[in-house]
This record gives sequence, C-alpha cells and structure tokens, in this order.
Amino acid sequence: MKNQRVTIVGGAGFVGRDIVRRLAARGAVIAVASPHAVRAGFLRPMGDVGQIATIDVDILEEAPLAQLIEAADIVICAAGTMAGSSFDRVHHRGPALLARLAARAGAKRFVHISAIGADARSPSAYAQSKAAGETAVLEAFPGATIFRPSLVFGPEDHLFNRFAAMARMAPVLPLIGGGETRFQPVFVGDVAQAILAALDRPPTAAKVFELGGPEILTFRQLMELLLREIRRPRLLLPVPTSVAAIAAYVGEFLPDPPLTRDQVKLLQIDNVVAPGMPGLEALGIVPTALELVLPTYLDRFRKGGRFAPVTQSP
Repeated sequence: MKNQRVTIVGGAGFVGRDIVRRLAARGAVIAVASPHAVRAGFLRPMGDVGQIATIDVDILEEAPLAQLIEAADIVICAAGTMAGSSFDRVHHRGPALLARLAARAGAKRFVHISAIGADARSPSAYAQSKAAGETAVLEAFPGATIFRPSLVFGPEDHLFNRFAAMARMAPVLPLIGGGETRFQPVFVGDVAQAILAALDRPPTAAKVFELGGPEILTFRQLMELLLREIRRPRLLLPVPTSVAAIAAYVGEFLPDPPLTRDQVKLLQIDNVVAPGMPGLEALGIVPTALELVLPTYLDRFRKGGRFAPVTQSP
C-alpha cells in the first residue's frame, strides 16, 4: 500500500475515517473528497505532513472528482446517508459516477460500501437505493469489490450512542414492532480491516462480501445489553409499527428526525449475513464481539460517568 494513491469519498464518515487511518498507517497517499472539507480536517493528523488531503467537493461534481481520481490507484466510495431526500444522490447516482470515472482513469481497484438488505424489491427506499448503487457500480466497473455490513458499531456509532443518551433522560425505550428484528452487529474496525484485506488480495475483485459480527441478536437483546452496560434499568415498550410510522411522520418535520418512516420499514427486516455469502472469515478476520467494545465508549452514559465505581447500583 505504500505510496499508492487512494481517493475516498465519505472518508470523514463513521466508517470512512477508520479506513483513512488504516490506509495512512500503511503509507498510502490519500485524497478525501467531502462536501464540507473543513469538517474533515481532523483526518490530516492521521498521516504525515501532506499525506492526507481533504478536498471540498460534492459526490456529483464530475469535473473536480475526475481530477481527484485521474491519478488514483484505488477509489473507495464510503458515502452514506439516512436522509431520505438524498438516498438516490448519495447511494446510487454518486457511486455510479465514481465508478465510471475510476474506470475511465484506469484505476486498479474500486471498493464500494453498501449494506446488508440492499434489495430493489425492498419496501425501504434506503435499501432500494443501495441496490441501485451496487448495480450501477458493477455496470461501470465490473471488477469492483462490494461490502455489505450489518449494523456497524463503534465509539462514534449512531444507534448505541443515541439510545444510551435517550436512556439518560427517558424512563422508557421503544421497541418498534416488538423488537424481534435480528441484527448481526459488526465492529467498525473489522469493516475497515476487511477493506484493506481485500485490497491486498487481487482475487477479491468483482466479489460481494457481507460483514457481520460473531452474534445475531434481536433489537430487544441489543437494548437489554445497552441498558446493562450503562447500568440504567428502563422499561422496554413494544410499539406497533403503525404507531411508530405515525410518530416518525411527525418527527420528520424536525431538522434531525430521531426516526423516519423509512427506518420503521427497515426495522421490520432482519439484517444478518445471508447463508453462503463470504464475510470477515473469508478475509482472515476474526469478528470482534459487541461485549468487548461497548464498555469502551458507553461507560460515559452511566450514573457518575465513566469513573463510576463498578459496584455502583443503577
């Protein structure tokens, strides 16, 4: 990887920043394309002086993206959004453009991060856009490697941090649809490591990997684990999907909706690695258990914070 030139879109995101850190440690020269480059400045100290550049460019700005990709050996699309109005732009048209530009520039590898559940027939617009992006990427760059992670967890994740913050204030946490949907949480570090492992292995080109952790847990079990970790007993209240959809509709008028109707649809579909699909093990990676990582960043949500005595009662 030393001195190889990498262009990554979405490098400032939750998964992208871990990829950038690992690429930099291995000597890659990295261009991070971001619509708000000033906010991506925290990435530069991850490498030597001049090793990581952050460039202010949108995922659909063809001319500047073409310049960034022109000299790249590797192009990585790690862009993602939960904003419904941006699904097609970020998950479909953007990756399609990047793949076309990478093919035209003669890039050696193209990596695209999708999601488990990507399906053109899904009731979720998010899943539909992910499926459309995969199809467009493979049409433009047939040798692309696609990764579909399950629920990704880590210090800067959205799900565990958001519900832990909610549990500090609210006596009740909702279980949409009863909380029986199954997930296979995967550590963000394992996702980033899988991408570098694939780049080290030419035979992984033109393959799809589904990434999941060592355990399959229902949403209820995830919330129970969360509450045990932060030592806050809370009522877990099953909420019918019809009621959750109405609440989500009202919440969508907020600047940062806590829940959307499309997320309600996603929470009704299991999110686990499909039987027979290659995953972390195929890349030589031992999946990291959720219980090993959660204590490293959820302890701040305990009563008394991260320095509270271990024997403290909830």
